[in-house]
Amino acid sequence: MSGLHELTLGAAAEGLSKGEFSSLELTESCLAAMADRRDLNAFVTETPDLARERATASDARRAAGEARGPLDGLPYAAKDLYCTEGVLTTAGSHILDGFVPTYESTVTANLRDAGMVMLGKANLDEFAMGSSNVTSYFGPAKNPWGPRDGRDLVPGGSSGGSAAAVAARLAPAAIGTDTGGSIRQPAAFCGIVGLKPTYGRCSRWGIVAFASSLDQAGPMARRVRDAALLLGGMASHDPKDSTSVPAEVPDYAAALTGDLRGLKIGIPKEYVADGMPGEIRMLWERGADWLKDAGAEVAEVSLPHTRHALPTYYIIAPAEASSNLARYDGVRFGLRVPGDTLEEMYENTRGAGFGAEVRRRVLIGTYVLSAGYYDAYYLKAQRVRARIAEDFRTAFAAVDLLLTPTAPSAAFAIGDKEDDPIAMYLNDVFTVPTSLAGLPGVSVPAGLSADGLPLGLQLIGRPFDETTVLRAAGVLEEAAGFSAVPGMLREDS
Repeated sequence: MSGLHELTLGAAAEGLSKGEFSSLELTESCLAAMADRRDLNAFVTETPDLARERATASDARRAAGEARGPLDGLPYAAKDLYCTEGVLTTAGSHILDGFVPTYESTVTANLRDAGMVMLGKANLDEFAMGSSNVTSYFGPAKNPWGPRDGRDLVPGGSSGGSAAAVAARLAPAAIGTDTGGSIRQPAAFCGIVGLKPTYGRCSRWGIVAFASSLDQAGPMARRVRDAALLLGGMASHDPKDSTSVPAEVPDYAAALTGDLRGLKIGIPKEYVADGMPGEIRMLWERGADWLKDAGAEVAEVSLPHTRHALPTYYIIAPAEASSNLARYDGVRFGLRVPGDTLEEMYENTRGAGFGAEVRRRVLIGTYVLSAGYYDAYYLKAQRVRARIAEDFRTAFAAVDLLLTPTAPSAAFAIGDKEDDPIAMYLNDVFTVPTSLAGLPGVSVPAGLSADGLPLGLQLIGRPFDETTVLRAAGVLEEAAGFSAVPGMLREDS
């Protein structure tokens, strides 16, 4: 059956349960769409044989009345930061060339055990360091909403390939990771839903580490209900991850009641950024009105340390990255560039294997952790991080959720900010504070820019209260009525 790849995750689940088509038919439709749109560079590695094998097994289970639940037989794309047994895992880096794990990450194992079908490994910024997907060793993924004025657009980052695959209808859903906005910002740029769960909700075991105190796995899909469904399959307590929290995993989809009566929504006054485009400010105000119309109370709140969040993040995250990436030395796995001495081999391998952005962050991180600067930078940043988290706790004593923009602009052209790291880092200005505090946040497509590109709104909730975040996100989605599709899809139809 053709056109099945255009179904949302929820619609595909319903069709499978009714026997309208098989998992193999659905998977073949996605694989064909992937082959047709390789120009987007959304995938580093496609896994058609594995996908067909898992789809066939799912169909056999359904025929025997042994389906494993609502996710059984549904295809998805996995960001190439998740280690997958027997499948090349690169983290978008040259230094992991040839690395084929002998083990499976907990999140992808959970989805495999739920019966899901992995279509392939999605492109990403190298080691998840970036906001545009241009730092990938395998070249940038392209936003299906482009090109504009003859130039391709970034899909956002670092989970840009995952976002592009979902927006282009190559996969009904994908999984990404979010360190400072790497699920939410590309979701906004590509006009899809992206959820960063609470830190500790999903296991980090088997995910190639960037910044261990910030990294968190999360779902990306076209609808809020799809994201809720996928999160239910991803989340679990994992004894192999010391930061995994033994909390009950709710029925997230059941939380989408559409009723916001009794909820209080905070509007952080510090998120009115200098130079914020008027269209983003107007969309933000419209979002607040939509939530009020649904029965919520809206009030201004203050997060006074917000202006310190970005510099704090760009001290802590590189510091943790410099420690995590020390293991890539050419000795045990991945790329090895020979040298006359062991030290020279280390230098050659890391110099050739890491891209410019990764080298920049490793150098920053090594600097702030060095003996003469540790107290002045890293410890001070940790103290500011505690203040930022305290701001959120104070705000959540008065409100249930916060509403903000997701990103300070719509998607921009590939290459536009490549030579200005500070301008690139500012893409995460609205998402980083949530990550520093370890809170759940979701981006919902809510409108179009003057150039016809997607804009997202972000909802932030209390720790482990993804149910309320999703409940409000469902209402926001319904009110926004976002039905626009990328021009690429209009041209293909």
